[in-house]
Amino acid sequence: MAHGIILFGHGARDARWKAPFERLEALLKHAHPGPVSLAFLELMDPDLPAAVDSQVAQGCERITVIPVFFGQGGHLRRDLPEIVEQCRSSHPQVDIRCTGAAGEDEGVLAAIIDFCLDQTRD
Repeated sequence: MAHGIILFGHGARDARWKAPFERLEALLKHAHPGPVSLAFLELMDPDLPAAVDSQVAQGCERITVIPVFFGQGGHLRRDLPEIVEQCRSSHPQVDIRCTGAAGEDEGVLAAIIDFCLDQTRD
């Protein structure tokens, strides 16, 4: 069973904003055997339904959506669940799951603390 991962970000008008997400996507592609792609809420392509469609076309029977947000604001509480439900309705045969915001994970917070402390070392 193919298992895809979609990294979900907000999107921005400035194309340079996307660069760290593309680096994260590339690194994850080396670590995950299934499809890995990006999707955005607004201002950038693809949106989440298009990313899900693409992964389903690649044979994914399970897709995990990972919001690459620091915390759970209105977009993750209201907008994302509606979009995920739309994707589930379009692909009822696919198990589509959504995690919490990446920035709320203890391991992610620990990595950020390490980064902060590294910046203070001479």
